[in-house]
Amino acid sequence: MQVMLLIYDDEAAWERMPEAERKAIYGAYFAYTAALREAGAMIAGEPLQPTSTAHTVRLRDGAPQVLDGPYAETKEQLGGYYLIEVADMTQALRWAARCPGAAHGTIEVRPVMSMAAMAPA
Repeated sequence: MQVMLLIYDDEAAWERMPEAERKAIYGAYFAYTAALREAGAMIAGEPLQPTSTAHTVRLRDGAPQVLDGPYAETKEQLGGYYLIEVADMTQALRWAARCPGAAHGTIEVRPVMSMAAMAPA
């Protein structure tokens, strides 16, 4: 099964963090990514640019509305993701617990829905 690990963290806290601490966290992410690859679970994963670079698009009355930044104010922002392939949710949750972001943020674990399964016959 494919599962998204969505990494949420406090961008403001990250910006205040000393450079040495940020480098240590990046090192932990590189090791985590290597472990996912070695286990054959890694499909994709990348950090995201800060929410200040984001745009939100909505369609209202047939016309697109583009807003700068995220739509909702939250304490934690989506900072990156991993798309992994695992046997079951138990494995996915184990990988999520190992993610460095779990120590200072939140990891949302969500199964990917197959578009092929939804396609009309």
